[in-house]
Amino acid sequence: MSVQTIVRSGVELDARGIRIGGQPRLLLCASLFYFRLPREEWAARLAQVRASGYTCVDVYLPWNFHETAPGEWSFEGRRDVATFLDLAHAAGLYVIARPGPYICSEWDGGALPAWLGLDPQLRVRQSEPRYLSQVRAWFDQVLPLIAERQCTNGGPVIMVQLENELDFFDCADRTSYITALRDQSVDYGITVPMIACAGQGDLAGATGDVSGVVPACNFYPDDDSPHIEGEVRRYAGLLADRGLPLLVTETNRRHRTLRRLLASGASLIAPYLQSSGWNFGYTPSSGNWGAPGNLMSHGYDFGGYVSSTGVERPEFVEAQVLARVVDALGPRLALATSGVPRFEVTTDFPTSTTLAALDLDGGGQLLALPNLGAECGTATLDGVTVQVPADACPLVLIDVPLHAWGTDLTLALASADLAAVGAEDGRVALAFSSPVPVTVVLSGHPPLVIPVGTVVDVPGTAVTLVVLPPAEAARLTALHADGVTDLAPAPVEGHTKGATGLVSGQRRPSRAPAKAGTVHELPPALEALGVYRGRGTYTTTADLTGVDELLIVGAADMVDLSIAGQARPTIAGFGATSLVGVRDVSGPVDIRATVEIWGHANFDDDRLPALKLGALRGLGTVWTVEAVRDLSALWTVSGDEQWAGRPAPTRTLGGWSSTRVGLPVTYTRVIPGAGDSALHLVGLAEPVRVAVDGGEAVTVHPENPWLLLPASTDRVSVTMPHNPSGQDVRAELLSLRPVTGWSCTTEDDAALTAYANTASKGEAVELPVVLEAGEETWLDVELPPSTVGWVIRLEGAQIRATGWAAGECIGRVWLDDPRRPRFSGGDAEILWVPGAWAAAGTRLTLLLRGTAGPAAPALHAIHLEPSV
Repeated sequence: MSVQTIVRSGVELDARGIRIGGQPRLLLCASLFYFRLPREEWAARLAQVRASGYTCVDVYLPWNFHETAPGEWSFEGRRDVATFLDLAHAAGLYVIARPGPYICSEWDGGALPAWLGLDPQLRVRQSEPRYLSQVRAWFDQVLPLIAERQCTNGGPVIMVQLENELDFFDCADRTSYITALRDQSVDYGITVPMIACAGQGDLAGATGDVSGVVPACNFYPDDDSPHIEGEVRRYAGLLADRGLPLLVTETNRRHRTLRRLLASGASLIAPYLQSSGWNFGYTPSSGNWGAPGNLMSHGYDFGGYVSSTGVERPEFVEAQVLARVVDALGPRLALATSGVPRFEVTTDFPTSTTLAALDLDGGGQLLALPNLGAECGTATLDGVTVQVPADACPLVLIDVPLHAWGTDLTLALASADLAAVGAEDGRVALAFSSPVPVTVVLSGHPPLVIPVGTVVDVPGTAVTLVVLPPAEAARLTALHADGVTDLAPAPVEGHTKGATGLVSGQRRPSRAPAKAGTVHELPPALEALGVYRGRGTYTTTADLTGVDELLIVGAADMVDLSIAGQARPTIAGFGATSLVGVRDVSGPVDIRATVEIWGHANFDDDRLPALKLGALRGLGTVWTVEAVRDLSALWTVSGDEQWAGRPAPTRTLGGWSSTRVGLPVTYTRVIPGAGDSALHLVGLAEPVRVAVDGGEAVTVHPENPWLLLPASTDRVSVTMPHNPSGQDVRAELLSLRPVTGWSCTTEDDAALTAYANTASKGEAVELPVVLEAGEETWLDVELPPSTVGWVIRLEGAQIRATGWAAGECIGRVWLDDPRRPRFSGGDAEILWVPGAWAAAGTRLTLLLRGTAGPAAPALHAIHLEPSV
């Protein structure tokens, strides 16, 4: 790989770091997403990031947030990203724009429009003409407004990220795909550096090694790992060999870890989601953070320094202190290079296996000294013992010349963060931030141990040393040469009314009108019916005489099934095949299924059907089980890596014995005249490969040990690693008959929101509201005014609730149901009405649906908490 320097449109990237307008910069960057915030809060949240000391925001631009239906574009209101970028510039923030086309971000479909999955020839995230044509339509809308706001045009955009973590995805031709995105970007006027981030360290997998596309890295280590520095420094070295800086485009939010990344050579440090947000509408994703599936909550919050509702957490102070260090050292730090600690360091606390150090430009060294323990400890550096606070990573300075600040002395050692320097008329003050006493050694002077909150004039010098607790260092606005500090006012705790409860509301007499029903032989995907977010209801009549079970294949996301008027527990298995018992009914019966889209997969996981990127949503297919046959015996054995000869031995499935453990063995069984059927591998514990009639094999997973077989199937082959200690698998063949004649009605998110916003006079009701399983009702509740907004917590059981306020869907919660899958992200039990929407009072509208389970469906209480 050749050494290169990227100089594009006023932004220069080389092995020494980042220069913007010729000035070296070490960038602290916070994720802040306009599409997860009320427009009214954009300016305040951007100002909050700037107040944290961070100087940059990274911004995803979700394709399917702006293209709401094929060819229908919106860049108004909360979608007015141009205004958001202008506000970022006004706040003094640089921007890294991330327009995808795929963004992940735990967002519906990773931002890929759901209708792309309707074209069986279109392959997402590939160098494939149909897909690239759709991408160009998106880039045609979004890239010009980004190009207009590049830094050389007087705007904030300093980099543009193409794609996102492509190294996680099975892209057939990465070079061609990334080249196509690069070329389209150039066509639309992108002149700042283009970057592509690796999610699991495969730089070529993320960039295709395409010229002009800079590799970046996403690191998500265990914060307590002692090995972080070793991994990060390896990538810093690999990139330096190419003449490039280490750009960390995503990482953990904890500043103890961020300091370790800084000392390991990162020039851009962008912890993902420092400033949290909220998934309004039907925009959270389905993902693979569960067992294996999960639903992303509406509160999009991983513990960053600002909560979903805008509350600053303790890490906010940590951000301000780290930013003070970056500012105090300025170009010395921005142009630093990786170094080796100048002397041995010993500690009495757990720390890194390999300490990271930077050789500062102009002389001296910065050493990260992480205390990974829960108690304060001591470290010895070159014979000097210093105190190190618990759960911290002070950035220790060693042999730093002070001549740039007006003195010929050298700062031989400082055991804490240098938060500020004040110099005037030959005097210099150094302010350090620490919760424990700081040890300072000036050249030619003995060590000084300075208590927190103390100002010390070093005898015989014109140097004053100040030690501030972190909370004060975070508020430091000026340091004078005599050691006097100017501090911003301390934050004032908000005084708001406490939590309150609502006990009544208006129950509407009717439900939202659905689009007219259409009849289909088999249940179509909701996307085929024009529903990309929302829900649909499927109904049919089937003769279940003599039928014990139904087989449902591919249903997602949430399926509320009613058979002969009896509600069944919600199916939420991410498309996994499921059996539904129907022995209690017979004859022609009505089957009704309401299917709601929680969100399309944001990642690509083959273990469950609905976790595949681009997978569609709906009822899937429904079959009556006509017969069940045991297929565990009479399999023939073959395999080039086993010694089975000819004629092929006959064994039970999994019954071959050999010493070639771990090597594959193939079992084949003839099943003539199977007709419509399904193969069920009972007890499957590891993935296996299954081929039908010698065709291309597919993987069958333990999470979904089923495979639908074509009616013409003659034989099936199962290939598995030989493991005498492993799984005990048996096979069943289910003979099936399709359930047909489905009538479908739909309600997309726009229709549901329109109905929720309709003025309606309902019947006054007191809580609790008790429902039958499968029953729905709409409830209107008046919220009192609040300038800070409301967090709404619903109390109940066996209820799914969707809420609207101020014209927006504010989220969905699922109360106390054993069928509820795992949720990830923020608090899955709350809704949020922002202050801008609640200031004059507003109506909360709830769509309540009872689910079948051990408890009677009921909403018992509505609790309001100020969102501060």
